[in-house]
Amino acid sequence: MGEVKATPATGKLGILIPGLGAVATTFIAGCIAIREGLGQPIGSITQMATIRLGKRTENRKPHIKDVVPLADLKDIVFGGWDLFEDNVYEAATNAEVLDQRLLDKIKDELSAIKPMKAVFDKNYVKRLDGPNVKTGGTKMELAEAVMADIEKFKADNGCERVVMVWCGSTEIYIEEGDVHQTVASLEEGLRNNDEGIAPSMIYAYAALKMGIPYANGAPNLSCDVPAMVELAKQTGTPIAGKDFKTGQTLMKTVLAPGLKARYLGIAGWFSTNILGNRDGAVLDDPDNFKTKEVSKLGVLEEILEPELHPELYGDMYHKVRINYYPPRGDNKEGWDNIDITGWLGYPMQIKVDFLCRDSILAAPLVLDLALFLDLAKRAEMKGIQEWLSFYLKSPQVAKGLYPQHDLFKQFEKLKNVVRHIGGEEIINHLGLDYYEE
Repeated sequence: MGEVKATPATGKLGILIPGLGAVATTFIAGCIAIREGLGQPIGSITQMATIRLGKRTENRKPHIKDVVPLADLKDIVFGGWDLFEDNVYEAATNAEVLDQRLLDKIKDELSAIKPMKAVFDKNYVKRLDGPNVKTGGTKMELAEAVMADIEKFKADNGCERVVMVWCGSTEIYIEEGDVHQTVASLEEGLRNNDEGIAPSMIYAYAALKMGIPYANGAPNLSCDVPAMVELAKQTGTPIAGKDFKTGQTLMKTVLAPGLKARYLGIAGWFSTNILGNRDGAVLDDPDNFKTKEVSKLGVLEEILEPELHPELYGDMYHKVRINYYPPRGDNKEGWDNIDITGWLGYPMQIKVDFLCRDSILAAPLVLDLALFLDLAKRAEMKGIQEWLSFYLKSPQVAKGLYPQHDLFKQFEKLKNVVRHIGGEEIINHLGLDYYEE
């Protein structure tokens, strides 16, 4: 493993977001509020986390942002696309996530951020429709229009660097096909309006073609196909996906590793969600829900390894449901019933009722992914950034690898990559040297 060193984070960083809905506006408003001293960046690893360096006896525990050169919040500029014409202040008000008094304190800055016309196709998100949409031409022409948007945004805002984070809706379920195999086949598909190329892929292609790091916060395939990985390597661009790990799945990646570590059996894990925001409306359509379901179901399979432990997990019944319930808005409730077995097969139960705020949990993930991808770009790390799996429900990995879902293993991987970029020793926690004569 060669030396990796990141260049300094000079100048302005533009964070561009397809989908200026509840998550994106909560993120943008939150960053501006934090910058103005109106709140704390709770939940953000880049802003709050410390990291151990060297031996425990050295007692070196600086903040991560002091170990590697991350962009500062004061140097970030925000922009994005949306099918609705509302500026970020109006969109945040409509989302009803953040307190209106907070939004009013930063109204001028939020109101100045107006959405560019979106690449949108109702065939992929049937429950939404809006007027602020690019029209006409082929999918390749739409990608070129997105690239033109990016160039104009960079020029207008004096940005030295840009990253893109998808915060749009979950698209209908699409399986990887021939069009997704190579850059050539993808570009041919863009020119021919191939139905296997969803809007999120048009954004991903535009970003990667320009060498702009891209993170996918939804379960769409997006950049998780061979053609996008090939393009990312060609242009020296880091990518990460997919699906922000926020509520119920976050709890699964905390609880399941603990049960597995104690070799307690699991007979069944029933999960249901109720939420009433725009995401809930989109997921009320079966085709869009399937995309999300696939993302959520794979977590336990990898953590528990039922093929290795059939007596503990071989017959586990795992069910996931999402129910659209408008009165809740963005305040999602995730309820889990876990039937576990202990010594001699005796049954026990765990009940989890997580009354969470989806966008509040997602906002710091957007910030961290953007800043870490920008760091990776400046460190000349290209292609899939598996070390960012910590933030994602269905982490993208190289062909032939299974994803790592255990939250604690993911966090150790992230911290070791930070140490590596920062020129510090990797820590394996063996610790035997403390007890040698």
